[in-house]
Amino acid sequence: MDIQACDKLLRTTRSVRKRLDFDKPVEPKVLEECIDIALQAPTGSNMQGWSVVVVTDEDKKKAIADVYKTGFAGYAAMREQAPPAFDDSDLRAEQMPRVVDSAMYLAEHMHEAPALVIFCIEGRVEEAGVAAQASIYGSILPAAWSFMLAGRSRGLGMAWTTIHLFEEAKVAEMLGLPAEVTQTVLFPVAYYTGDDFKEAKRLPASELTHWNTWGNHKS
Repeated sequence: MDIQACDKLLRTTRSVRKRLDFDKPVEPKVLEECIDIALQAPTGSNMQGWSVVVVTDEDKKKAIADVYKTGFAGYAAMREQAPPAFDDSDLRAEQMPRVVDSAMYLAEHMHEAPALVIFCIEGRVEEAGVAAQASIYGSILPAAWSFMLAGRSRGLGMAWTTIHLFEEAKVAEMLGLPAEVTQTVLFPVAYYTGDDFKEAKRLPASELTHWNTWGNHKS
């Protein structure tokens, strides 16, 4: 295994918003390859209760994008009204204006993406305890991340989004999803422009790793 290539893939897979090529079609075969890889991810108790909904119909994409746009407007307003402590690190506070700007761009253009891909899992979390919630989400989000990595290696850009879940029931009705299915991440998918993806600024692992006891940062 080429560790250097694997590390580069893991370190440079970013949410792509402004650099999505909305004019270039994404072949169904490429999406199917990425989904096939994603379904090799681990899942709780090997239940494999996952489903993936690929939306390419223009009317449905527009309807979902409208839900997202409305939800994003509410989210943006919440951020504007939040106290400074909403961003609890100087690093995040430094990055957020750029992230919000690109997120606003995506909210305006999401319907132009060649495909919207939603990862779903059987079961509901509303009444579940912490352990059950962790199991349900832990059984689908690794697959979603694998899908994003597989797309990155094939020149596809994606943005990990969840704001459509503010109106989950409305989106479920649009797509005919059964009541017992939980939606999770939604990816707008397109080929990306450019090839200069870099590592993001992150706090050092030594500050975020606790050895044996919370607050003990030395091994």
